[in-house]
Amino acid sequence: MSNLSDLARKRVAVAAYYFVPGVVFASWASRIPDVKQMLHLSNGQLGTVLFAIPIGQLLMMAFSGILVSRFGSKKMLVLSELLYVLVLFCIGSSTTVFHLILSLIAFGMMANLMNIATNTQACLVEKMYGRNIMSSFHGLWSLGGFSGGIIGAIFANTLLPIDVHFGTILALSILIVAVGFRFLINDAMAKAEEEDVPKFSFKTIDPILFLLGLMGFAGMFCEGTVYDWSSVYFSSVVKPDEAFIRAGYVAGMGAMTLGRFMADGFVTKYGPARVLKVCGGLILGGLWLAAALPYLIPATLGFLLVGFGISSSVPICYSIAGKLGTIKASIAITIVSSISFFGFLVGPPVIGWLAEATGLRIAISIAACLGLMIAFVAAKVGKRLS
Repeated sequence: MSNLSDLARKRVAVAAYYFVPGVVFASWASRIPDVKQMLHLSNGQLGTVLFAIPIGQLLMMAFSGILVSRFGSKKMLVLSELLYVLVLFCIGSSTTVFHLILSLIAFGMMANLMNIATNTQACLVEKMYGRNIMSSFHGLWSLGGFSGGIIGAIFANTLLPIDVHFGTILALSILIVAVGFRFLINDAMAKAEEEDVPKFSFKTIDPILFLLGLMGFAGMFCEGTVYDWSSVYFSSVVKPDEAFIRAGYVAGMGAMTLGRFMADGFVTKYGPARVLKVCGGLILGGLWLAAALPYLIPATLGFLLVGFGISSSVPICYSIAGKLGTIKASIAITIVSSISFFGFLVGPPVIGWLAEATGLRIAISIAACLGLMIAFVAAKVGKRLS
């Protein structure tokens, strides 16, 4: 990084801290079918096991904002990211359902803390740049997810054990975190940015934060569905050749990654409200297409559309929250990201329960309605989003 400006170094470092958890979560998501088979879980049982992640998030939700405010986003980001990847290794070493559930609870706890710390750092960098770059950060998360999915497919197809796969990810992640640490934004700089911001009070919370959180919840619910259920949907419903089991996952993640790198330009040109309405429509159409035509090409195309739809919805909501100026960015992001990320974690188990009761195709169709909700909310509060 010696040839980069100080601000560029900070951007690259924060981007790396987005990339790593994308790889980590995708590593877990890509091996869910293997874990399901290894522990002989039904769709309903898998949904219940996956609910351990949102339980962990709920346990941590009340403390994450406090920890970030007290100890700083830099320290909490490094700590949570290291623990996050360490817990991944514990997941891969699970030999019983109980062990797996405990590991997933810890996974959810670290995900919540890391999510708030990372987005706080990203908002600070975006303010320093003076233009929209939030979606590009989330693009690095998606790129990490895409890369992690490819790596997971390679490890799975070569029949290497899950603990070997996750151990490799652990070693590489620690190296990246260690290199990027010194380039993160110091917390003294963050406090200086917010000296004139009013103190937090529940009475003065801007209602728009909850609407942003609602749209983020819907987007991340569908994102979690792509992560955890796309491969299961292909293996149990589409039933292509073994080599194409992860086609929906790869298509969704590839579109999500590309969409996030393109999103900042679209938001600048057309405004966040219009982009959010298009995102909602793509989610709705994509999931309905995959559910209505469960064949390799249309189902893959459906998840591709969903990937483009969910690519911009959450970054836009985070960016708006961080720029409101009515309360500290860390608090605003805590509110929006906690509501949003809960959708990411609660989505997969809900889909599992719906699939057990109605079938996976109907469960996917129901999830599609959340895209309609994003478009509706964006249309109603369009002026406040600009």
